[in-house]
Amino acid sequence: MTKESLAQQGGYGLALKGPQHDEAWLIFLDMVHNFMPTFEQKAEALHWFPMFRTWFSLCGLCKLPWNDILPEDNKDTEEPAKVIKHLQWYADYFSAVTGRSSAPDDLIKMSEAVYNFQRIFNLKMGFGRAQHDDLPYRAMGPVTELEYESRAERYDTQLKDTHQIDISGKTTAEKTALLRQLRCEQYEKLKSAVYRRRGWTSDGIPTAETVKRLGIDLAGVLEILEANGVR
Repeated sequence: MTKESLAQQGGYGLALKGPQHDEAWLIFLDMVHNFMPTFEQKAEALHWFPMFRTWFSLCGLCKLPWNDILPEDNKDTEEPAKVIKHLQWYADYFSAVTGRSSAPDDLIKMSEAVYNFQRIFNLKMGFGRAQHDDLPYRAMGPVTELEYESRAERYDTQLKDTHQIDISGKTTAEKTALLRQLRCEQYEKLKSAVYRRRGWTSDGIPTAETVKRLGIDLAGVLEILEANGVR
């Protein structure tokens, strides 16, 4: 359930191949550890985690040893969510197998090229825009008055404390509508932050600068971008 985790809403909604947790399973890091309280931190996670998980797929590796078997001192590192020691070990592993000296950032760039190419392929097929990254509100928050009332104390507190709204005298229907508006606005802000971090336009399309940086500025790719208003 993603209703209480904006980061996980982004993990599902912003996935390239439909809502699934393979790209970014962030609900635990978001809800339990509170590693990403700001939009920018959530955007960083929603950029970084799909890139590293894409790299695992490219190399035929499983993610489980990376984030399910943690070094004893992982909690003391600067970025415990990323399991920094493992990143270096994967880079060493890749370098040893291929003979290409690589650092963790190099692995991410490999994935960025593939991930952006996939996004552009989606665009070619009629998808790959901001509207296709929307979630049904059922995945974002309480839909009915009865659902709101089932957790009224929690939702009332969010309206009052998180959003600084005076709910005195408001009906359940009014409070439900308010919360829906606020959560939808939050999701749109998250999308915008993620697009900026990924080097995409406000409509969720990789920019010409991004594809050039990644070395995928092929004639066919640039034609698709130009056909969709990106030059």
